[in-house]
Amino acid sequence: ILLLQNLYSLSTKIASTFRFTVLDQRLSFCSKLCFAIGGAPNQVAGSATAFFLQIYLLDVAQINPFQASMVLFIGKAWGAMTDPVVGFFITKSKWTRIGRLMPWMVGCTPFVVVSYFYLWFVPPFTNGRFIWYLGFYCLYQTLITCFHVPYSALTMFLSTDQKERDSATAYRMTLEVLGTLVGAAIQGQIVASAHTLKHCPHHNMSTGHLGNGSGAEIIKRIVYMIAAGVIGGVFLICTVVMFLGVKERDDPYISKTEKQIPFHKGFILVMRHCPYLSLTAAFLFISVAIQLVQSNFVLFCTYAVDLRDHFQNIVLTILVSAVVSIPLWQWFLERFGKKTAAFCGITWIMPFTVMLVFIPNLVVAYVVAVSSGLSVAASLLLPWSMLPDVVDDFRLANPDCKGFEAIFYSFYVFFTKFAAGISLGVSTLCLEFAGYDTGACRQPAQVAYTLKLLIGAAPVAFIVTGLLILLLYPISEDVRLRNKLCLEELR
Repeated sequence: ILLLQNLYSLSTKIASTFRFTVLDQRLSFCSKLCFAIGGAPNQVAGSATAFFLQIYLLDVAQINPFQASMVLFIGKAWGAMTDPVVGFFITKSKWTRIGRLMPWMVGCTPFVVVSYFYLWFVPPFTNGRFIWYLGFYCLYQTLITCFHVPYSALTMFLSTDQKERDSATAYRMTLEVLGTLVGAAIQGQIVASAHTLKHCPHHNMSTGHLGNGSGAEIIKRIVYMIAAGVIGGVFLICTVVMFLGVKERDDPYISKTEKQIPFHKGFILVMRHCPYLSLTAAFLFISVAIQLVQSNFVLFCTYAVDLRDHFQNIVLTILVSAVVSIPLWQWFLERFGKKTAAFCGITWIMPFTVMLVFIPNLVVAYVVAVSSGLSVAASLLLPWSMLPDVVDDFRLANPDCKGFEAIFYSFYVFFTKFAAGISLGVSTLCLEFAGYDTGACRQPAQVAYTLKLLIGAAPVAFIVTGLLILLLYPISEDVRLRNKLCLEELR
């Protein structure tokens, strides 16, 4: 009888574990899709600012290159500093009926939309425009952080199953790259007419000399506001879809009774975790490279290689290629491992960006666009697919340190944003030193040479540095699988 009771108890426990792991942790197609849609608007707005904010500040708002560099650098640096602050407050947030992370995303969305619109609005005064754009860019960065940090950490609370999380991440990256495509398409197609030669005088006079209220200038401002309004609407719709379709799960590993480790001690443990440091440092340099290409590409096409009438279509080609290749990289990382996928995917962009600098014609530009899209997809998918593995490794190494997932995501975004802010500020400052003429239809030869360096040599140097650091990343596929088995035993 005792043997039968033990067998019954064991079978009940196995069945319960099976239901928890297989049934409770399986994510439906609808859940994954709604989760992915929630991340799209951040990329829609991010794509528009990455590709067009710099040229907007210089040629439409007509602030000088030094002021533009300060707006871009201080705005990014401010956004970076808000990431750990938001991460801290998230760790202190209480569980509500809709979760611990969802209230942050839903609550800040309307304010994000308003601040984003005014970022693309040209105020009627001239002297205070630098303060206007700096203020609204910092406000937008703060609010988008309040959305993005909890959204990124939400991956850990969809399921405890690594395969399900990886699948949800692949859905997310596909929709985020699609969001990047939509953002570039909306912004590029609507505002493309503002940067064509038909608005230029026959001589190289700055458009600012034509008067602040000239017809061409008013059209430029209107089309940028229309694009901002459309993107704001997309942001609202996608957030509603995510709220209705995603269920945030409580952390199954955290104890409801034991005393939690203080935040500052958990932070120190996270910052000492070797896999996290190597992964963050590697993708910090890689993201700076991608950011340099993104932010200077429209200027490069306009002033360095005479492709101003085609830049919006070239950008779309890059992003379509990235969207299509996300499933390819998801299959590749499952087949050959995430670290191998990172090396293969990200190195692909280097020869092609250099090729465009030395062979600047339309056919080569489209070939480069298709090839570069593959690397853009890999650089977006891989870090967010590898971060949950780092969190799992940390949980095993520090079993008493619970509830600090937001630190991993917020500080990863902090470091990458801060580095991107420095690179954007420095690159715009380089244009100032090269003699960039604000609002002019043509630029000096030194500006074209500087743009070629910012598109070719600089990104290659950053990518090589990042990949060398990635060699130190210790979580191989064997380690990842071992961690998965250990966590299943703890569950």
